[in-house]
Amino acid sequence: MKRNLTILVMIVLVGILVVYNQAGDKIVSVFMDEKPLPTETGAKAGMLAPAFSLEGLDGKTYTGEGPRDKALLINFWASWCEPCKEEAPELSKLAAAYAEDLDIYGINVTKYDNEKKARQFVKDFNLTYPIMLDKEGKVFEDVYKGKVFPTNVLIDRRGVITEVILGAPEPEDLEQKIKKLIRS
Repeated sequence: MKRNLTILVMIVLVGILVVYNQAGDKIVSVFMDEKPLPTETGAKAGMLAPAFSLEGLDGKTYTGEGPRDKALLINFWASWCEPCKEEAPELSKLAAAYAEDLDIYGINVTKYDNEKKARQFVKDFNLTYPIMLDKEGKVFEDVYKGKVFPTNVLIDRRGVITEVILGAPEPEDLEQKIKKLIRS
């Protein structure tokens, strides 16, 4: 009986060695995240999202850095921007459709707009996701190096920027990007 157990253990060990030899480093990737977390912070894809904190129109404070429960889309906009007007209803639909997996933050760059018009824009388009006012343009210009309205920044749950989209993408394209972001 003891001899049979020894033979069985040896067969199992040989089997494990054969599988390990055939798979090599691929076995490790099953148990580890394939993409290491970046160490550099910046406003580019592949970098950790830079820190910011802004108060929303609802009185709550919102931040955009670090690990999160949900993926994040940051939308920088201005009330006079025609592509922003076209994009606003689509963002509302996406916010509702993906509420369990995605946060959307709308940031009005009030430095290039005015607060009254921004608030009217939110009301006109019935925006229900958090809206912040970047009154001095610091988050848009200094943190995210923004130049174009709208600018959309996609950030995964790990706090890594996956894409920066300048201008308003086609609604179908944006939804595909969001689906990919949520899966990542």
